[in-house]
Amino acid sequence: MFIYFSRLYENYRKRILPIAIFTYNKRRNEPNRFIMEFPFHQVLKFEFLKIELKKQNWRDYVKQDNSVACALLSKMGYAKSEKIQVNLEFLRMLTCLELDLARLDLVAGIFNTYLKLNKVEENQLRDKIRKLNPEEGAKVMEITTSWHEKGREEGKIEAGLEIAKKMLEAKFEIEQITKITGFSVEEIKRIMN
Repeated sequence: MFIYFSRLYENYRKRILPIAIFTYNKRRNEPNRFIMEFPFHQVLKFEFLKIELKKQNWRDYVKQDNSVACALLSKMGYAKSEKIQVNLEFLRMLTCLELDLARLDLVAGIFNTYLKLNKVEENQLRDKIRKLNPEEGAKVMEITTSWHEKGREEGKIEAGLEIAKKMLEAKFEIEQITKITGFSVEEIKRIMN
């Protein structure tokens, strides 16, 4: 932290408030200072603010209109038995944030990287979504449905790419590959490179 701080200060010569966000999977006690001293003289005492997400209670953040808190909810302290509830509250937060599609994907991508549900938990989450009031439930379902549709589209594209690669390896003509896969000649040429 001190090295990052000093390089930023060297470049910009502005006041800097150093903050470290720790995202460890388990609770840890991280130091928040760097001291350089000799028995006869203290040369440096550098302190920075720290946020240890595992020590934060996720419930304290669900009512905030904050996309960063929403994204990092999955790294905060919660019991395993609360995974489904954390996921549900994350979805509810997303509906309130009214983010554009790119930001929505970014926030959801961060959240889903750290909190993954198995099939049973996904079914339990769907049951909880069905129990929401109809308006809120519809908004949440709209978000989750759009993710599933995007995933299916990405899967179709990946499958088409694999087919195109195999056809290229088998020495099919580019025109045949475009007819079968629906890719343009330019896209096929990019696959070849």
